[in-house]
Amino acid sequence: MKAKQGLTILAVILGLLLLLSGWWGYQQSKERTNLLVQNEQMNAQLDGLESLKGELEQEIDSLAEAYEVLASENETLQGSLTEAEDRASTNASAIRRLRGQNAAELNNLRGEIQQLLAVKAELESNIDNLQLENDSLRTRTGVLEQDLNVAREENSALNNLNAAIQDELKALTLSNFKASAFQVELERKSSKVTAKSRRARRIRVTFDLTNVPEELQGTRSLYLVITDETGTPIKTSNPIQATATVNGKKMELIAVKAKDVNVEGNQRLSFTHDLEEKLRAGYYRASVFTDIGLLGATSFRLR
Repeated sequence: MKAKQGLTILAVILGLLLLLSGWWGYQQSKERTNLLVQNEQMNAQLDGLESLKGELEQEIDSLAEAYEVLASENETLQGSLTEAEDRASTNASAIRRLRGQNAAELNNLRGEIQQLLAVKAELESNIDNLQLENDSLRTRTGVLEQDLNVAREENSALNNLNAAIQDELKALTLSNFKASAFQVELERKSSKVTAKSRRARRIRVTFDLTNVPEELQGTRSLYLVITDETGTPIKTSNPIQATATVNGKKMELIAVKAKDVNVEGNQRLSFTHDLEEKLRAGYYRASVFTDIGLLGATSFRLR
């Protein structure tokens, strides 16, 4: 019995040993397979490295040749660099000298530029002033031209009025009985002379009678007639109706003043009329008549 048990145990042990042996063999076979695979991979890598080694050796040869070329160029460049440094040193010295000279010239130029800028500023200021003055002159010239045109028109109107007066004097005055030095003055309240319509308060008319024939001397009525440029008498509260006979024809007069005068051979006479209303600006005419004609007349202007 014991022997049988011993055999059984031995059989079990042998079976286990066979199993272990099979498993170990399997493991060994697996490891050999892995080693073969790794060996093949390593061989492939070695082949690649060998190829890479050949390429690197070629590159090293090329680099060595390039190095020799560069070394030769470097020696050449070293010589060129020395020459360049020498030239640079020479140029630097020359530049320093030029800088010294240029600094003085630059300072002079700066001074001249400052002077030129000052002159420029002064000229620009003068130009601005001249432009302002020219603008003012243009404005004044325009005003003067307008005033000149107005004056021309006024002179034309005055000349026309004076021409009419001269024609009338020729027709209505006697050659040996007419006034000379005929003058009209407009006065303010203070008796000062004025030409402004809003200030005129009095009209003073003076004239001379000279070389009056004896047959025309003696007491005569004289009439002051004042009309505007259209021939309309100025307004007065007491107009004086009168008649003058000239060359056999009667003229009806509306006078602002009348007085009897003892006419002599030579004398200076005057009329004074205080205005009751302000006269408008414009041209007027003062005439002095006698019963036998017109002694004289003149025009005047109120502004």
